[in-house]
Amino acid sequence: MSADVATIVSKAVPETERPDRLRITEIFFSLQGESRSVGCPTVFVRLTGCPLRCSYCDTAYAFSGGEWQSLGDIVAEVGKYNSRYVTVTGGEPMAQRACPALLTALCDAGYEVSLETSGALDLSMVDARVVKIMDLKTPGSGEMGRNHWDNITLLTDRDQLKFVLCDRADYEWSKQMIAQHELASRCELLMSPCFAQLDPKALASWILEDHLPVRFQLQLHKILWGEEQGR
Repeated sequence: MSADVATIVSKAVPETERPDRLRITEIFFSLQGESRSVGCPTVFVRLTGCPLRCSYCDTAYAFSGGEWQSLGDIVAEVGKYNSRYVTVTGGEPMAQRACPALLTALCDAGYEVSLETSGALDLSMVDARVVKIMDLKTPGSGEMGRNHWDNITLLTDRDQLKFVLCDRADYEWSKQMIAQHELASRCELLMSPCFAQLDPKALASWILEDHLPVRFQLQLHKILWGEEQGR
């Protein structure tokens, strides 16, 4: 195929269907605010778009807009920060068709790559080298019905399952899910109090009283920078 013909074909294919381009809200360098690598300097690639509307969402600005970028350009931009860690986040990154290809490209480039995902979409195409940090949406999120339960079977001991809790009812529900699905034997479990909704000391006390096998965490980026997203 000639270069001219290839250009015509490329332009005829919608951006959303192209396997080599993604819509990017921002790429920035900050400290990881959550997860096992909390505190580590990390490059964040925030993809645009999300099918969920969680009650506590703090990244509504990523629901729309953004700019289309090629895989090569994204990897090149990440490389400018000289970081060991890269996190692909959103929005909901898996809502974009080319997200798995981006994750693989970043792994191939030698980064330690993590994916922050709501868990509402199928994760079976995610590269095995990627650390999946998956939410299990609680009743307080307003999106419990969007949990894609088959994703639990895809989690390994390299991955992390996160509960963001709005109140005591969310905590009790999470305890039930941990027992019902034997989650503690599958991967590391994370529990966070919803920022400015649930008292962190209360959650810490509940975890200790129940000897719950989870890692308590706070959102470091909000402690440092408030509502500014990790800046």
